[in-house]
Amino acid sequence: MKKVYESASEALNGVLHEGMTIAAGGFGLCGIPELLIDAIVESGVKDLTVASNNCGVDGFGLGKLLDTKQIKKMMSSYVGENAEFMRQYLSGELELEFNPQGTLAERMRAGGCGIPGFYTKTGVGTVIAEGKEHKDFDGQTYILERGIFADLSIVKAWKADTTGNAVFRKTARNFNPPAAMCGKICIMEVEEIVEPGELDGDHIHLPGIYVHRLIQGNHEKRIEQRTTRTREDA
Repeated sequence: MKKVYESASEALNGVLHEGMTIAAGGFGLCGIPELLIDAIVESGVKDLTVASNNCGVDGFGLGKLLDTKQIKKMMSSYVGENAEFMRQYLSGELELEFNPQGTLAERMRAGGCGIPGFYTKTGVGTVIAEGKEHKDFDGQTYILERGIFADLSIVKAWKADTTGNAVFRKTARNFNPPAAMCGKICIMEVEEIVEPGELDGDHIHLPGIYVHRLIQGNHEKRIEQRTTRTREDA
């Protein structure tokens, strides 16, 4: 089964459609699928629901899809770095489903494992719990959260072999594996593709069974918040 494609647009061919749900990996601007996002922008597909920890920043990452108004709804945890996100939400142009960060990751993981829902204490007594089923376990109240089953997963890995076994770097590992798991189709972009057997089996973070298509490319790797200080005189 061929998994390696020449470009992001080729890998997305025949996959995109209006109104689909996309799970996108990344943590801030770390480990985001830049090339696939750009290809989705170029495709012009609209009315997207996107599940992702955040929505990039203005003009970069998923923020590009906000600029073109291709996203109808975001399922996110953190949205504080994107002024266009705030503008669209406050004006009623964008739906927003807030999720605690751990809950969002677990919703993706649950979907990837075929689990339709789970109970958690996180969010009980807050707006997060509104409209959700409540249930008591051992005297404690929990709310029901639904697993996320996406039409497409787009993720970014550091290195993968041609069968899709993947290794992630640092915080890029936070959301990419669960996002990859919950899509009916998973497309992964990587910095380096190697032959099967070149990766240490004990170091693989995501088995290739979850990955359907692969591309290799160069990435900009922006820094979300750059903090510097003036060098002090010796």
